[in-house]
Amino acid sequence: MKRFLIGLTLAALWLAPWTQAADNLLVRPAQEANKSGVTPPLEEATLPVVDRIVAVVNTSVITFSELNDRTNMIATQLTRQNITLPERHILMRQVLEKMIMDAVQLQYAKDAGIKVDDTQLDQAIGRIAEENKLPLAAFRVAVEKEGVTWSKFREEIRNEIILVHLREREVENRINVSDSEIDAQIQEENARGGSAQDEFDLAHILISVPENASPERVAQRQKKIQEAFDKLNKGMEFAEVAATFSEAPDALKGGNLGWRPAARLPSLFANAASKLKPGEYSGILRSPNGFHIIKLINRRGSEAPAPITQYHVRQILVKLNPDAGPNDAYNKILGLSARLSGGEEFGRLATLSSEDESRNRGGDLGWISEGETLPQFEKVVKSLKPGETSAPFETPLGWHIVQVLEVRQADANLERRRLAARQGLRARKSDEAFDEWVRQLRDQAYVDIRFDER
Repeated sequence: MKRFLIGLTLAALWLAPWTQAADNLLVRPAQEANKSGVTPPLEEATLPVVDRIVAVVNTSVITFSELNDRTNMIATQLTRQNITLPERHILMRQVLEKMIMDAVQLQYAKDAGIKVDDTQLDQAIGRIAEENKLPLAAFRVAVEKEGVTWSKFREEIRNEIILVHLREREVENRINVSDSEIDAQIQEENARGGSAQDEFDLAHILISVPENASPERVAQRQKKIQEAFDKLNKGMEFAEVAATFSEAPDALKGGNLGWRPAARLPSLFANAASKLKPGEYSGILRSPNGFHIIKLINRRGSEAPAPITQYHVRQILVKLNPDAGPNDAYNKILGLSARLSGGEEFGRLATLSSEDESRNRGGDLGWISEGETLPQFEKVVKSLKPGETSAPFETPLGWHIVQVLEVRQADANLERRRLAARQGLRARKSDEAFDEWVRQLRDQAYVDIRFDER
């Protein structure tokens, strides 16, 4: 029987479209504790003698047994990918950093009231089982054969979904890409001789440099990236070097970033990757975040574009308010739908009631191309004919009613290229904003690492 990976790997089968932007999250070197003045309320004495605390993160702890279990899982995944494992204490340190970052975010999500109930969780796990082409009962058996209890697996998936919702709320919904940014991106691609539709399969090694680091600290960080570079030049596999040295979460995947469109890559990476042949790695690159080495695993270009369909759409949006009752937004959108059915004009009602900036234009969102908006939103739009109005439906943004005004076939070459640039830029800006937000969250947290590497 086919074996399955647990935790993040399984969750990714369902969550991949929303979690890819998190791939280049920077993990900063651990500090003994921050200066926030927070006193950790839990002491090691509160745990059984057979276990011990390896880190305190605000009001929670990470125990050695939890760290050991997660490290074993990661080691199994790396082995299946034929990646040579680093020394055990190095791998455990890498895993601990990832667990700390997850703990900080999950605590923030809890304080923000972000929850995933059992019904949502059951639906998500059902989709994961379907992706694995197994009925749920057989999927459960396969998971438990991996040595993971079903209840632990469920909580892993619940946490993954919470982190996705947290990123949507704190970052994704605030990202905008202007036409001038798209124009600038296309000009840059022309100068490089590429296209936003070019894609690169990359691996990455990062040695981070803290903001406002002293010259001594920068020199120390540069020495570490040079050590990693020397290992590569001596023939060590890139994946093993990444797992040993890199300070990014993708270190636990051998540094593999996966396929990225050119527009999603920072210019530093795109320019370097465009000069490499598959299998080659770059020299040491310097960015504001630190020092990098990238490896080009493969590259592919765009095929001849198919005709692109565009929809002229307007909407009424009622946002979800965590401080309001759970059904308030739903009840409001039902009332607005009833008013439309009663003959009230869509544009006037959108101006009066929609809770987004499109209300200033009577709800008009302009022309939307396929692949340019949320999947749930696009599915409804594509089901409507010109002049038709939808029933209320929900997306992560809230409750919507949409009306399709016109449908057209656009210039495929130009529109596809602009769409690819928009999507890539949005993902890049989301990556950068998320990196910064998580770094700030980490800085504000109390973190006391008690991991003894001996």
